[in-house]
Amino acid sequence: MRLPENLRKQLKIPFGILLPSQQVNRNNIQKHLSEKTFLITVGDATTENMINLGIVPSLQIIDNQEKRKERKSLSIKGVNTTLSCRNPAGEINKECITTIKNGFNSKSPVRITVDGEEDLLVIPVCIFAPPNSVVMYGQPNEGLVIVKIDTEIRDKAQKILDSMI
Repeated sequence: MRLPENLRKQLKIPFGILLPSQQVNRNNIQKHLSEKTFLITVGDATTENMINLGIVPSLQIIDNQEKRKERKSLSIKGVNTTLSCRNPAGEINKECITTIKNGFNSKSPVRITVDGEEDLLVIPVCIFAPPNSVVMYGQPNEGLVIVKIDTEIRDKAQKILDSMI
């Protein structure tokens, strides 16, 4: 499914709370998490930042790129399950949706490595995330977006997915 031009502007608006880069620290992150939170990170820098803060995401989605430039692969130390899928830029591939669903049913922490681009995978993650989930992803040059998954977020994500062609 391809992202139509008219949706690009809408997706620049964060799905949740935008925490400015200079405020991203363990204390400010922990305020949004509980012991029962299923934490999902989308993006290499976001995943790496959480791990460096001592917060291990239950599901991590990376593509070994940052701002469309190749970056060093993250260590898989501490990851119990590794999965992969292909996802072209500007699209959401059905294979990746299946892989994400499989990730939610695998032993965590789970790392999904995307051959292509992972940015838009926030959408199916928000739809299929288990209860008590929090999704984190980077807002380029601004900070970290923190999304508590609820019915409203699931519906918004589903509406965007349904609008894709």
